[in-house]
Amino acid sequence: MLGRFTPRLILNACLGLLGLYTTQVFSEPDIKLPQPTQEARVTDTSSSDKGAMSDKGATDEENTNNTKDEQIDSWYSDFKVVPFGFVSDSIGNSIGAAGLLKGAGQPQAALLGTGFVSDKGSYVSYLGGYNYQLSERWLVDADAYLAQFKDYNYYLGAATSNDSEFDDYIETDGRESRLQAKFRYVLPLGLGKEKAAQAGYAPRREITGMTPWDSGVTTLGITPFYKTRKLDDISVDEAESTWGAIFSLDWDNRDSTRNTTRGSHTIFNYTYAPELGNDESWSTWEFQNSQYFDIGSLGNLFNKQVIAFDFYTAGTPSWNQGDNGEHRPPEYAGVRLGGLYRQRGFSSGRFTGQAAINYSLEYRVMPDWQPLQHWPVFDWYNVPWWQWVLFTDVGRVADDYDLSELHDDMQVSYGGAVRFQVEGVVVRAEMAWGDEESLFRVMVNQPF
Repeated sequence: MLGRFTPRLILNACLGLLGLYTTQVFSEPDIKLPQPTQEARVTDTSSSDKGAMSDKGATDEENTNNTKDEQIDSWYSDFKVVPFGFVSDSIGNSIGAAGLLKGAGQPQAALLGTGFVSDKGSYVSYLGGYNYQLSERWLVDADAYLAQFKDYNYYLGAATSNDSEFDDYIETDGRESRLQAKFRYVLPLGLGKEKAAQAGYAPRREITGMTPWDSGVTTLGITPFYKTRKLDDISVDEAESTWGAIFSLDWDNRDSTRNTTRGSHTIFNYTYAPELGNDESWSTWEFQNSQYFDIGSLGNLFNKQVIAFDFYTAGTPSWNQGDNGEHRPPEYAGVRLGGLYRQRGFSSGRFTGQAAINYSLEYRVMPDWQPLQHWPVFDWYNVPWWQWVLFTDVGRVADDYDLSELHDDMQVSYGGAVRFQVEGVVVRAEMAWGDEESLFRVMVNQPF
């Protein structure tokens, strides 16, 4: 949680935007970090004004790269370090730095490291490696995260239910960590029939059909993980650490992973934590389907308009196993709503339970006017586009997977955002409102 909406927070969030994509990402326990892709290095044959907009709402430079299908013509490394600072009611006054190395060992691979410390004694450190190619069809990403939060607000137990009160949180010190590696196998379907690994990490793709056999990239994944959360001076009826593996099936039929205008994305995850090394075994499943519709331009005002819809649902098959339902995941590893991707008007992990359902709807537009490439500091980087967004989230959790209950007394979030691409990474700054509070966040990646 980044705290309540204050003018001081807006100022520092804007400073965070100038610090590219790292600022307040780590103050949310649910962390999903960017997976940078090494882009093509091509000669710019467009006009001298690289910021000029094309009729598709992208820069000429980006369109030139697209004609190359963003292939890697030569292996080169590019390293950037960015300092940043922000203010949060829950984290405090913070300073830190991030470094990104493209072409780290392989042309398409990247390393991202970042960290910050606050005057409250909170700190975060992170290191991740992305898009490493093991063979023609195998890719791997890995990351490690370690954090300490001082005087942080945690929702625990009954305080995470759908009908709990906002002030039911407990303020304490906490330490969190995560270590994981995701191995992805690109199936010989659709775009994966040829150049499978490249299809797996390419940010732009051609939609050639409506089934996995004809279009998109289909991958099988396995992600071993280890997570911990330790709270001071609080007796919590859950394990302080857990480990297991996530087994996934992913069909990505989007035209772009960064600025999607058409297509769909479907994901099924099954998570299993064995009894060995855990207090008890537990399991969860998740299903997510996103659809994108290009509704064209709007005169000279908007170059592109897109309607984006996302459906998410999850359950815990092991929830009632055992005499007292002992086979339940720790709340920090189970089914959750609230945070950066679903129910954005609530703090991270605000609601947890056996089951969840959530619907998200976004209206995304790309204005004809795009001044960022010419602004101070921004002109140090490649900023090919920006996007304005209106969004709403509707959903809830329950202690039973009952569709009637899951659609009753649902939580609602709504808000607006500005998003733009900086050096191949999508940055989003958004303001969200819920029934309990309003939150301003700076984060990376599209929410779906």
